Amino acid sequence: MCRCFFVCFASLTLLCAQKRPFDVNALMELKRMSDPQISPDGKWVAFTLGTVDVTANKKPQQIWLVPLAGGVPRQITQDGENNQRPRWSPDSKRIAYTSDRSGSSQIWLMDPDGSNATQVTTLSTEADGQLFSRDGKNLLFVSAVYPDCGADESCNKRNLDSDKSGASTARIYTELFYRHWTTWQSKRRSHLLVVPAGGGVPKDLTPGSRGVPPFSLEGIDDYDISPDSTEVCFAMNADPVPALSTNTDLYVVAISGGLRRKITSTAGADATPRYSPDGKYLAWRAQFRAGYESDRWRLMVLERASGKVNNLTETLDRWVTNFTWAPDSLALFYTSVDRGRQGIQLIPVTGGVSQVAAGGDSVLDEMQLSRDGKTMVYTQQTGSSPVEIYRASSQGGVPVALTHVNDSVLSSHVLTPLEEFWVDSSDGSRVHSFVVKPPDFRPAGRYPVIVLIHGGPQGYWGYSWTYRWNAQVFAAAGYVVVMPNPRGSIGYGQKFIDEINADWGGRPFDDVMAVADHIVIEMPYADGSRMTAAGGSYGGYLADWILGHTQRFKAIVSHSGVYDLASEFGSTEELWFPLWEMGGTPWERPDVYAKWSPSTYAKDFRTPTLVIHGELDFRVPYTQSLQLFTALQLQNVPSKLMIFPDEGHWILKPQNSIQWYKTFIDWLNSWVKK
Repeated sequence: MCRCFFVCFASLTLLCAQKRPFDVNALMELKRMSDPQISPDGKWVAFTLGTVDVTANKKPQQIWLVPLAGGVPRQITQDGENNQRPRWSPDSKRIAYTSDRSGSSQIWLMDPDGSNATQVTTLSTEADGQLFSRDGKNLLFVSAVYPDCGADESCNKRNLDSDKSGASTARIYTELFYRHWTTWQSKRRSHLLVVPAGGGVPKDLTPGSRGVPPFSLEGIDDYDISPDSTEVCFAMNADPVPALSTNTDLYVVAISGGLRRKITSTAGADATPRYSPDGKYLAWRAQFRAGYESDRWRLMVLERASGKVNNLTETLDRWVTNFTWAPDSLALFYTSVDRGRQGIQLIPVTGGVSQVAAGGDSVLDEMQLSRDGKTMVYTQQTGSSPVEIYRASSQGGVPVALTHVNDSVLSSHVLTPLEEFWVDSSDGSRVHSFVVKPPDFRPAGRYPVIVLIHGGPQGYWGYSWTYRWNAQVFAAAGYVVVMPNPRGSIGYGQKFIDEINADWGGRPFDDVMAVADHIVIEMPYADGSRMTAAGGSYGGYLADWILGHTQRFKAIVSHSGVYDLASEFGSTEELWFPLWEMGGTPWERPDVYAKWSPSTYAKDFRTPTLVIHGELDFRVPYTQSLQLFTALQLQNVPSKLMIFPDEGHWILKPQNSIQWYKTFIDWLNSWVKK
């Protein structure tokens, strides 16, 4: 027995030694899965699978199929580089999908095995976002058309050709929201169109100069078709100046076209409408406070016959992030973030106590129910494993993984599980954090530390996988990675979120410093003299703020950070955000903007800093980082500037992502591993 123990231990040690650290190259090997769709007959699950082609600097996507009962997945699209968003016809005989196989984004149909592919749309303004009507006769989709043209293809094409042939490249605007995210506003607007499923002439259901949000910030559709196939519900912001407003309302219009009718009136956002399968109800998510994009998301239900509205989750002090109907229309399944986890819960349509349908140390999402209501399919990710598709009983039970597309990569690399701890901040508030240790971790060792600060600021770190700030990659470089959830983070109650408003460098900074104190005092393996900090977006802001308020960090990385609040206000696009967060404009509240601007404290900058930004970032314009770098250089603070001319707020292209990780880690290494 003793000899067997030592032989087994030696074999296990050898097996671990053969595994490689999970570096950025391993990250690029992973397949990226999303959007599982159960066929109405309950036999199949279609999904989108993306891969990374580093050489071509692309991330192609194809559609795959796996049996709901379990089996080997197979790829069913081959032509084109972007095939995505599979949507089943009601009889399960056809799949509608978006594809660029003809040279532009269009709606296609195919058989479940991928054969008999036919193109439904041939629009010069392109098409995506398709949904089948329940009767199978129509496809609803989104296209960015010229408002004066609507669905008139000849008119749209004529305008496109005219815009392309113009000699001048000037952009001229007379109103706000002239650019958004990474795109300058053009004359086109996103409209909902409907076309016969077999092909034909599209009809514009949302004519006019106001665009219809094609997807919510969470990537969820902001429109739906009624079960009787006669009505479409969609979200739209009709306020006079959309750049100042979060007030999207829900509207309904006949699928045959006609006048639209507004059906909600909250001061905040109403979004992601979903009809119940029996057609009696309409559910959606709502925020009540005007201009506040991080107000609590509630789950609302409208009884269509009586007009009665029921707020199902008013007593839940957490955000409803996604939801779907039970097939019998008697309940809704929804997701909600709590302390770094996102589980699935079930609540009756009439309200009452929620029940846990699925959960754990993970983030679950994109749930769907089979037509008989017995089986639930959803995606699952953790801090050490990317998204895979799972099947479980809707009444609970042990889940079964339907896909294992990344098993080979994960099994050949060392990944470490998340650990967590809580600390008391300066005002007594409890602050939650996560830790990822190096793959060769030894309790007696001493490791440099990275404190990662999330963006948002109303975001969170937790049991989820990310490709942009992957803690496993940083840990594989030999760091103890600490991820705090300071004030503003979601999953700890709305009061905890609201306490960052007009206090960006106050309580959140105190929270992060309390975590830093804990690292030094309570983690003997973490070398406090080699502690670094890094963050993006708001995390970049707090990295900039740290520069002027403490010198306890050995090095800093600031990615797309807000450096000067007043100048950022004048160049960002979604103005409702700084108006809420700072309580007004810079000329109305100059003291607040000056107090919380890292630029105000530039004279105290001493810490070596890497500054990163994308030139196409319109959310936090890259001139913010130029200002920061200038201040560092003029004061002889060791600093480096890395600008990506072809990226926005996020660094997404494969080769750029590799460069981002390499430069990031090399910079920190140069200050803590000398």
